[in-house]
Amino acid sequence: MELYLTVAIIIIGIILFVRDYFSIDTTSIIIMALFIVSGVLSPEEGFSGFNHPATITLGCMFVVSAAVFKSGIIDGLSAKLIKIARINYFLALVSLCITSAVLSAFINDSAVVAILIPVALLVCREANISPARLLIPISFSALFGGTCTLIGTSTNILVSSYAEKLGAEAFGMFEFSLAALCLLTIGMTYIFIVGPILLPKRDLPEDAGLKKEAEKYMAEIELHPESDDVNTTISESKLVNDYKVQILRIKRKHYRVYEINGETVLRENDLVRILVDPVNLAKLKVKKGLKVIGDKENVLDKKPEDNVKPKKETPNEDKKIYEVMIPYGSELAGSSIKQINFRSTYYASVLAIRHRKETITEGVSQVVLREGDMMLLFASRKAISLLTAEKLIVTLSEYQGRRVDYKKAIPAILIVIGVVSAAAFNLTSILISAMIGSLLLVTLTILKPQEAYEAIEWKVIFMIAGVLSMGKALEKTGGSDIISQYIYESLGTMDPRWTLSLIFLFTFLSTNVLSSKAAAALMTPIVISLAAAMQVSEKPFLIGVMFACSLTFMTPVSYPVNTMVYAPGNYRFRDFLIFGTPLNFIVWIAASFVIPIFFPF
Repeated sequence: MELYLTVAIIIIGIILFVRDYFSIDTTSIIIMALFIVSGVLSPEEGFSGFNHPATITLGCMFVVSAAVFKSGIIDGLSAKLIKIARINYFLALVSLCITSAVLSAFINDSAVVAILIPVALLVCREANISPARLLIPISFSALFGGTCTLIGTSTNILVSSYAEKLGAEAFGMFEFSLAALCLLTIGMTYIFIVGPILLPKRDLPEDAGLKKEAEKYMAEIELHPESDDVNTTISESKLVNDYKVQILRIKRKHYRVYEINGETVLRENDLVRILVDPVNLAKLKVKKGLKVIGDKENVLDKKPEDNVKPKKETPNEDKKIYEVMIPYGSELAGSSIKQINFRSTYYASVLAIRHRKETITEGVSQVVLREGDMMLLFASRKAISLLTAEKLIVTLSEYQGRRVDYKKAIPAILIVIGVVSAAAFNLTSILISAMIGSLLLVTLTILKPQEAYEAIEWKVIFMIAGVLSMGKALEKTGGSDIISQYIYESLGTMDPRWTLSLIFLFTFLSTNVLSSKAAAALMTPIVISLAAAMQVSEKPFLIGVMFACSLTFMTPVSYPVNTMVYAPGNYRFRDFLIFGTPLNFIVWIAASFVIPIFFPF
């Protein structure tokens, strides 16, 4: 009975993951709760994911990564990278991809990509390169780099720690690095050769420079009686001639003007929907006689508690328009502008939101924000700095690296080296070394306790704690043994390499439906039981699960870093299919041969 309940709950979880009713971490906790309520797992077993070695290790590594970023050393590296990358496209491609791969081997890949996106966009603007030709390679390179070390990605830590709890031998820091480097070399070769051919350009004519459709936004303006454009035709209006505005719709009193052409006359109080680039939208924002809808604070949005007098904003503080992105793990994701009370809380106005290829300006306050969304904000530098410091946004419109604080940078780097070395030379486990490293960072005041707490991506922690319950339930009810026995009976007569290949194929395809962590939590106990049934080493299968869960390129939702580059690169879903699918199958075939070379059965 418990086995049937386990299968039913896992199916419910898969449906929730696929339909995206809730965020991934919420879905993971729902699955865990169902296992506990149904009696499949006891409360102690269900909540054991929170004190699992993988969860604790990952939390400590978030703190260690944060110290490196806070020191400014990554920003110093980025400034040098910009000088190299702006020379030409191929040099930009190579330098950004190698940087992404190397950093992701030791630092959280989502943080690395978040740092490199604005760097890449700056290079694109100065070298007249389409962002679509750089951002997917940066994302894919981060995925390859993350497979090279035990701490490179949370999936590696999860599989290794989970396997150790199930009685298998834990992996060393660089134990699978040679196999990963072989796949990285194959992947980089594909990116450098095929990337310039298959990646979309989507450039406007040369005279348009980088002012392409991806950098234009829709907005609504209200014409006041004193506007110069009232009672003038569209073709003669300053909106069109001076601000290069494309008028899309006119709403007049209680009806809409459907026939719009050069002879259409603009009237006072018209609500005009326009398509305009960010530079001219900033000019319209301060132009007399009209108002850009979106800056007005809606009194109806206020709640009783909002009547508390907020701290005053400097009245003469200059504001301008910023392009920003919601990074992975941002607390803004999953809420609407109205729910957050965004303008009153952060003194910034949302003018437009771009989700994937859709730009939203109508009913902006009701739109539920998602990770990877881009927003057009009208705000002061102080407000943007606050939002950035709280890891709520990543600024895309301009890049300003922090100065390197060597008093913090040198100790932080030494501690990172110590954490890696202690685990690499088997002086202690990665859990102990990461915990000691985190404590040293706080006690040496490189990070304040509050900063260490904020550095942890709790969404990821809750997600891993939740998905671990699936593997635990399969293991407890014997489901993993039944599945592995079925696989053994079906494939037992085949060469173990074929079994490994099919496991790799199934795992990387499932990451496009489930999260990579959920796929890893499900597959780890299954492949350990399968290896026991086949009387072979479990390590090749575990390595296959690690690599397959991380090296997933086919869709923008298969991994967080892919989602992060979707909007800034102005990609379409098929761009990932066209460029990522061949790479995924190349990696699958290569891994089927490479893994057994380094990890014999």
